[in-house]
Amino acid sequence: MLSYRHSFHAGNHADVLKHTVQSLIITALKEKEKPFLYLDTHAGAGRYQLSGEHAERTGEYLEGIAKLWQRDDIPEALTPYLNAVKAYNSNGTLRFYPGSPLIARQLLREQDSIHLTELHPSDFPLLRGEFQRDTRAKVVREDGYQQLKSQLPPASRRGFILIDPPYELKTDYQAVVKGIQEGYKRFATGVYALWYPVVLRQQIKRMLKDLEATGIRNILQIELAMLPDSDRYGMTASGMIVINPPWKLHAQMQTLLLWLHGVLAPNGTGHTLIEQVVPE
Repeated sequence: MLSYRHSFHAGNHADVLKHTVQSLIITALKEKEKPFLYLDTHAGAGRYQLSGEHAERTGEYLEGIAKLWQRDDIPEALTPYLNAVKAYNSNGTLRFYPGSPLIARQLLREQDSIHLTELHPSDFPLLRGEFQRDTRAKVVREDGYQQLKSQLPPASRRGFILIDPPYELKTDYQAVVKGIQEGYKRFATGVYALWYPVVLRQQIKRMLKDLEATGIRNILQIELAMLPDSDRYGMTASGMIVINPPWKLHAQMQTLLLWLHGVLAPNGTGHTLIEQVVPE
């Protein structure tokens, strides 16, 4: 389990991985003119101040986005993500980190639509404030998993669903599988991306096994670890499980994972993983 408010962890290595994958999926979907829905089930506050009390207390962004910020050797596939971050730091100083809703807002087109859900009483008003003038967006304070029933399939029959729960409860690992299963019943051609933390490896193995048992096809696992697996408290790695990934994503992330691991874990600890868990 994690004790999780994203403001403590914004911009860390897990965010770098999550938002890299998110940006690549959005970029791939934009290759077709037809609009699509971006659905974020656990959207958070939207914007995080890196000089704020929470981020300063942990300093996790210093081992994440801060290590990429001033580099001049950024791989081309990372530029959509980094350009989205730079858009919220226009003076060139890294002061804010955009969460997944703001990265999506920066990358999506006028014809695309945004549906965001957040339950936290402090984060929801902040998120709503960020999007109050965006006519593409709907922001609701409702259960994120219920959106996988009520909002799918989208009218356009194209969509990207990002599922990023806090994992504060052990039951979250089962809830995400059930949620994806419910969404997939209604919208089997959508792209689903599930973020997960590696705190105890057995939890991830069990979650993957449960996901495979649903019969869902075309499941890709992507993982970036800073430390070896451990029985001690704390997140050693994070990953993304992508259902119906864009065809280029596997090759893109195979290259990017090695580069990111070299930059974010220069002492060489941890590992990278990219695996087609279930074929098409």
